[in-house]
Amino acid sequence: MKVPVFNTTGEDTGKKAELKKSIFGIEPNNHAIYLDVKQYMATSRSGTHKTKERSEIVGSTRKIKRQKGTGTARAGSIKSPIFRGGGRSFGPSPRNYSFKLNKKVKQLARKSALSTKSKDNNIVVLEDFSIDTPKTKEFNVIRKNLNIIDKKSLLVLPATNKNLYLSSRNLQNIKVIPVSHMNTYDIMNAAVIVFLESSLDILQKNLS
Repeated sequence: MKVPVFNTTGEDTGKKAELKKSIFGIEPNNHAIYLDVKQYMATSRSGTHKTKERSEIVGSTRKIKRQKGTGTARAGSIKSPIFRGGGRSFGPSPRNYSFKLNKKVKQLARKSALSTKSKDNNIVVLEDFSIDTPKTKEFNVIRKNLNIIDKKSLLVLPATNKNLYLSSRNLQNIKVIPVSHMNTYDIMNAAVIVFLESSLDILQKNLS
């Protein structure tokens, strides 16, 4: 499967990039995608939620009223969950939400996500380029030339590029990441995936 390679002015360079069928042309496994995205989102949770139970409440242990004869239900502690300011029953406590997912499942999920984007013609290959200094305006011109300025996009670089990252940081609908940080969530969350030529080669080598 071959796709055209564009330059930063949005013109076809005449070159073709090869998309391996084993990565960009498989039958997508939606359950694998679901599991990988679920793991990514679960790992992102801080899990620091906490409420106090009745044993953690500071207060008097005196019995607040006599056992019988009041006409109301018996009550032995001001810390009881039924009273305002009392402890909470079965409240949340700190926990780790992350869970293990096999490497082969994660790899299948990534291939399935890429195949989904490829099937919908939402993969663009861009000629390698660099920016000498961080310039948001210059970066925005490139997005306009590629006709992706109104689409949620993911730009995949071969390695971390501080100038490109700083140029895009203040813009909406664009995320710039190195190919080593690419994950199923980012792929599925973007409408268009833009690969630099060299990053595409690295990705295909890693997933082969």
